[in-house]
Amino acid sequence: MSDTASAQPVQPPHAPLVGISRRILGRFHVTGVFWFKIHRFGVVSLPAWTMPITIAVFTSFFFLVLRGMRRAVAANLEAVLGPAGFFARQGRIWSVFWNQAWCNSERFERLGTTRPFRVDALGTEHWYQVAAGDKGFILATAHVGSWDVGTFIASEVGIDRHVHIVREQEMDARAQEFVSQLYKDDAGSHFTTHFARDNPHLGPRLLTALRKGDLVGLQSDRPATSGRVSQTKLFDRPFPLPVGPAALARAAEVPIVPVFCFREGRRHYRLDIRPPIPPTASLDEIMASLVAEIEGAIRQRPRQWFCFRKLW
Repeated sequence: MSDTASAQPVQPPHAPLVGISRRILGRFHVTGVFWFKIHRFGVVSLPAWTMPITIAVFTSFFFLVLRGMRRAVAANLEAVLGPAGFFARQGRIWSVFWNQAWCNSERFERLGTTRPFRVDALGTEHWYQVAAGDKGFILATAHVGSWDVGTFIASEVGIDRHVHIVREQEMDARAQEFVSQLYKDDAGSHFTTHFARDNPHLGPRLLTALRKGDLVGLQSDRPATSGRVSQTKLFDRPFPLPVGPAALARAAEVPIVPVFCFREGRRHYRLDIRPPIPPTASLDEIMASLVAEIEGAIRQRPRQWFCFRKLW
């Protein structure tokens, strides 16, 4: 790994490969706004007891039709769990689809209903350690479990600071606007949602926010299309990690706090707050610490690792 990160444009490793089906189906494709809207409508409008039934139906449907994503999940999990026979491999894939369906459904449930959630917060001593300062800090997470961890932290740790959550840009612009509006409509929210894109003003804005004491939540395991990356290793295999979180922490002179939120059961999550990574470390050291935390989180809950494109 080198302190000089590559500035070459990269294809996001997370984005599922889509072809002519997306051009034909448009908003009715699995990445389109139609499925976002119908998903939220079902979660908010139907009785809570119907959710296991509807999730089982839709998980079965997508499991059958999304062959490319099935192959990607199976291949990626081999790096974590090792090779498996046909039936064991299908079980792994089904578990990932099933867990993602629940995490997404409960996200809509949390934003759109008053149903109670239980969150067990571990490592809060790390949180209070960095929160004692005047500056903000960076919350670095990954696509494991419920990665919208900012909403859980706000309620569990008693946050009184503004949080800037940087999300990936959706493949469908209408889906992106729909998700953005959901967070805007969340009553009493202390969040500003940004979508990662080629926006030259986003970095300076986040830097200013950190210096005045705000928090910034970043998904740290997936590079943007044209973002700078450092060639790290995940499960001893090459993995391009975005440099953005480390560069932002060093520029603002604030620590990075890795945070992961694992689903433990029905409306039950475990928030794992990890030791802070100091900004005084070199870029190489920060990147090595981040990838180690991400790998550790995936090993804890490999079937909650939501990566639907083949990485290797």
